Amino acid sequence: MDDEALVRAAKKGRMDAFEELVARHRDKVYARAYSMMRNEDEAVDLSQEAWVKGWQRLKQFQGEASFVTWITRIVINLCLDQLRKQKRVRAESIEQLDEELGGVERQMPIVNPNPTEKLERVELRQRIDRALGQLSYEHRTVLVLHEFEELEYKEIAKRMECSIGTVMSRLFYARRKMAALLAGLKREELR
Repeated sequence: MDDEALVRAAKKGRMDAFEELVARHRDKVYARAYSMMRNEDEAVDLSQEAWVKGWQRLKQFQGEASFVTWITRIVINLCLDQLRKQKRVRAESIEQLDEELGGVERQMPIVNPNPTEKLERVELRQRIDRALGQLSYEHRTVLVLHEFEELEYKEIAKRMECSIGTVMSRLFYARRKMAALLAGLKREELR
């Protein structure tokens, strides 16, 4: 069955149809959460929360976009909400954050690459992950939403609660910083 048929069956209460949708798309939903949160535990929690919300709101799904696009948007919104909460907490108490995390600098999680992937692809992904981890919340978020989710400036501005000009500026600086970081990481690895 294709996704549309599974959605129709799930809307009629067939949990097995929804479970099939989860099995098909859970990796993409998790990957999107991880790319935004940079933390495996948070990505797991938020992707699971997205699936619960997806089930609860399935009757609202109109089919204007594909199911995978719809469920991915749910996880993006959950991640944005979580990042805003974290940003408020950081702004309120840098000292407390410093004590809890052992430093304001965020530690990159250990990346366990799939051993069947080509080595070059794994190394590139690791370099990109390290570089993304060095971007600010605003720059990382705008880059992920534009480059990976292919959202338009207007939609990004709405989700990030800022102007289109701010989105364009952040995207410009995020791309420039990513290019510099990736070039720097490549030089370090060549030594």
